[in-house]
Amino acid sequence: MGVFDFFRRNRHRNIAPPAQLAPAAAPARKAPAPAYVYNVLFLCTGNSARSVLAECILNRVGAGRFRAYSAGSHPKGRVHPYTLDLLKSLDYDVSGLRSKSWDEFAQKGAPVMDFVFTVCDDAAGEVCPIWPGQPMTAHWGFEDPAAFEGTEPEKRQKFAEVYGQIYRRIEAFVNLPIEAIDELALKRKLDEIGEKD
Repeated sequence: MGVFDFFRRNRHRNIAPPAQLAPAAAPARKAPAPAYVYNVLFLCTGNSARSVLAECILNRVGAGRFRAYSAGSHPKGRVHPYTLDLLKSLDYDVSGLRSKSWDEFAQKGAPVMDFVFTVCDDAAGEVCPIWPGQPMTAHWGFEDPAAFEGTEPEKRQKFAEVYGQIYRRIEAFVNLPIEAIDELALKRKLDEIGEKD
């Protein structure tokens, strides 16, 4: 007697079929192991424009593979309003953004960084604290849109231009076969990305 016959004969009795008649359960699928998520810190002097843009871009473009943070050696204490306006216009969530010191990421209990990128010329020459885990570092210099002088529309255009430059470098970064290349080759690639326009 098959399962169908059992149910046809016992439909009024509310009886479960014997185990030997019950269809075999599909084997449980093993959940894929979670992929490693790389922590990336973008450093700038004021942490109000470029580093914040980079943090937001990488968190969007590299979602699931990268987790980005930003900080400054001498944070301004607030994210530049044009940075926030630009990000909002591009549908980024800006609710958690703030200008913060790089000291937060050098303290015990802070996320261990895999990569640290300086994104402004001022930050490149400063002495950085020792980062736990000895992250891979590179300098990706960008013009400071907050220092640009011009009319309001010209200033906003400068923020958009710098956003585009950062986006292109981050896009190149997330497409690197990080797991497949050795450390020296990776460092060379990161430096090459920093030289792109």
